Amino acid sequence: MSLLEMLGFGPDGWAGVLLLGALMTVVLTLAALAIGAVFGALIAAAKLSRYRTVRVIGDCYTTVFRGVPELLVIYLFYFGGSTLVSSIGQWFGADGFIGVPPFAIGAFAVGMISGAYQAEVYRAAVLAVSRGELEAARAIGMPTLTMARRILIPQVLRFALTGIGNVWQLSLKDSALISVTGLVELLRASQVAAGSTHQYFLFFVVGGALYLVMTGMSNRVFGRAEAIVARSFKRNFARN
Repeated sequence: MSLLEMLGFGPDGWAGVLLLGALMTVVLTLAALAIGAVFGALIAAAKLSRYRTVRVIGDCYTTVFRGVPELLVIYLFYFGGSTLVSSIGQWFGADGFIGVPPFAIGAFAVGMISGAYQAEVYRAAVLAVSRGELEAARAIGMPTLTMARRILIPQVLRFALTGIGNVWQLSLKDSALISVTGLVELLRASQVAAGSTHQYFLFFVVGGALYLVMTGMSNRVFGRAEAIVARSFKRNFARN
């Protein structure tokens, strides 16, 4: 079989499987980033809290999920979650091992890891906001929610955008670890194609090239978003 046939869309080609794997990688990373954004915002708020106990909880979260290997976290969530579900199922009369959905657990595990990094990004962005603007808003009696919506959140998003781009790239690479659960994302698709054809070098190189394509496109998207946000803030500053 020729290289064109193996990399084509014909009956013996693997292009469709690889592209579906790449699509699964993107969807998984988007889900993980969204989950991480929720946890990241909560942990950032905890680390900025005036209460020491709450700050300690936030510090423990970021220390654990930034310090423990990502693969170990995925193993704990996937196999530990399956064990827990199986134990609960036995209480209700179910027999045997009950597995958990690989996509949901994978997205949650990577999202928890992502949340630890996003928390630091959001915390730094909040600290970068001018205290004078917030004090001025309080001085004129602006409600807290209005101040957050009109002053704090827009500037936090502006300062955090570059960091979120870096977290996206990190989560994109971490998604490859979900292949250990059997989910057919890009790395798993490359492994299946390589094992079926014994062309290991070819398909791992193709898989790496697809990761680079996704990374390059992501850089362009975030670069474009940063340029748009920068122009928006310049226009608002000129008006004021």
